[in-house]
Amino acid sequence: MCVFIVDYTTSMCTPLLSVLTAIRAAILIQNWYRFTKARLETRRRYSLSIFQSIEYADEQDQLQVCNFHFFLYKHPGVSQVVDEGLSLTEFENKIDVPDSYYGPRLSFPLTVEDANALLHAFRNEQLLHARYVLQLLCETRRVLKEMPNITHLSTSYSKEITVCGDLHGNLDDLLLIFYKNGLPSEQNPYVFNGDFVDRGKNSMEILIILFAFLLIYPNDLHLNRGNHEDYIMNLRYGFTKEVSKKYKDHGKLILCLLRDVFSWLPLATIIDSKVLILHGGISDTTDLDFLNALERNELKERIPTTRLSKHIANQNVAGKTQHISSSGSTEPSGSNLPPDHALEEWKQILDILWSDPRSQNGCTPNKSRGGGCYFGPDVTAKLFERYNLKMLIRSHEFKPEGYEISHDGKVITIFSASNYYEEGSNRGAYIKLNPELIPRFVQYQVSKYTRRQNLQERVGTIESSALKSLREKIYAHRSELTSAFAQYDLNSTGRISVSDWAAAMESVLQLELPWRMLRAQLVQMTPNGEADYMSCFYDLKIGQPTKEPALVETLCRYRRDLEIIFNIIDKDHSGLISLEEFGQTWKLFASHLGIDMYDESLDKLVLSIDYNKDGHIDFNEFLEAFHVVHRLEKKANS
Repeated sequence: MCVFIVDYTTSMCTPLLSVLTAIRAAILIQNWYRFTKARLETRRRYSLSIFQSIEYADEQDQLQVCNFHFFLYKHPGVSQVVDEGLSLTEFENKIDVPDSYYGPRLSFPLTVEDANALLHAFRNEQLLHARYVLQLLCETRRVLKEMPNITHLSTSYSKEITVCGDLHGNLDDLLLIFYKNGLPSEQNPYVFNGDFVDRGKNSMEILIILFAFLLIYPNDLHLNRGNHEDYIMNLRYGFTKEVSKKYKDHGKLILCLLRDVFSWLPLATIIDSKVLILHGGISDTTDLDFLNALERNELKERIPTTRLSKHIANQNVAGKTQHISSSGSTEPSGSNLPPDHALEEWKQILDILWSDPRSQNGCTPNKSRGGGCYFGPDVTAKLFERYNLKMLIRSHEFKPEGYEISHDGKVITIFSASNYYEEGSNRGAYIKLNPELIPRFVQYQVSKYTRRQNLQERVGTIESSALKSLREKIYAHRSELTSAFAQYDLNSTGRISVSDWAAAMESVLQLELPWRMLRAQLVQMTPNGEADYMSCFYDLKIGQPTKEPALVETLCRYRRDLEIIFNIIDKDHSGLISLEEFGQTWKLFASHLGIDMYDESLDKLVLSIDYNKDGHIDFNEFLEAFHVVHRLEKKANS
């Protein structure tokens, strides 16, 4: 008997090994991809946290100018109010529209065709003539004055209501929303929840479009006031400059009228008696009945801080009740209200415009922003129980995905400005509410350049921009940081531990950032793992050399504040003020804040920027001269 033995091992080995190798390779590639994605996401998140921390710190710096009331009190042009009796025909008679103007020509009452003409013009980067702007604002004020502080809406089985958050001058986002969701109409109502202006370059166009649709559909397009619908905020964050640049001849009149229009914007909206929509948030003392009864137009620009409340209550000059506005000016309150009542009005407005939700119970001061409060789930539940509500929709906070749900689904944050910090930094979103009041979120992102970039390139762009802003902040506090580092370096070695370096950075900058994670981007490490702390400043370079680095550091730190003060002094919005005015302004401001003075050096620097030798200074040139320029260069080349 013959037995045949067949060996299949050799014939099967090669295919089996190939399959196992392919599986291993796939697993390795998958792990590498996940690891790379995780690292990129970590970089993106800490970049966004840098942006947000600096933004909030900047809002705290705003308080220094708000409390510096001398300028607003001394310069009556700031408190100028446009005559409420001005009519459409007065602007028509006073301001001619030349034949060379090819933009939209509006006639009142406005029609949908007028709104479409505006949309078409703004897509093509045209400006609306100043006469039509003033007429539009005049009509908008007339309509807003008839509206209550809190608007009540109702849904029907044929309608959904769209709620949009912060736009911040990003016209492309508004146009995209209208493209995806349709134009406002009786069948397509909208609520825009404040912060229409500042930061972006098309705030004026956004206001014109929203106000035009408000006039056409006053019952179907609703506007809530945000904390940026405020004269002093606009001075700091760009809207004032935008209007002055676009409307040189009539900018001052437009700004004064806008200030009045902003004061008439409603404070909140309630849908079906169940959904409360307001810009910031609430506190444990929020009283909707009180808010609905106050004179909202009397509450122009209040200071976003709680530390001045006692000062407000104690203000009494010549026997008249005083209040401090958000500009920091002391002036008669304009009413016969007792001090406690005026203070309560101020606090109620402050809370709904500036507050943010947090997961912890309770109501605590909002230290990050310097105004309003952090409110917890228990505060939300208490308000809901009192007013029989089921949902709070608010905006005010940047969200990477355009929205966030908190407090067990009871609080929704909606943020509609995509690419807020940098191209590709975040999505925008809006909410669709049906009659069952079930929210549906629609996300989007305006993409001009990011489609041509891969994920790594997009994250790199965001990270680079965030680190640039952070290094600028570091330079502005160089003296304080150097002193803080020295406290840990008892032997003056120039080196401290990473923990000590991180503690020093946080103690001075107070940005609540993951400093240990950021050390590779901000400081050089020695071979034994210590931080060479002076290397924080190696890649910082001043645009113009000077023998007074401390002065330049100070000017860099307060340049935004100086810009606000400059705009206040620059009554005709010409972009120029006298050297004498600037010098006096800076010295008073420095004295108010307790800043060390450098009189002779400052005088020399200011004179050096008077390029035309006409005794005036262009503030844009001044800012450029002292702007911190970041260059990633080696220590040897610093």
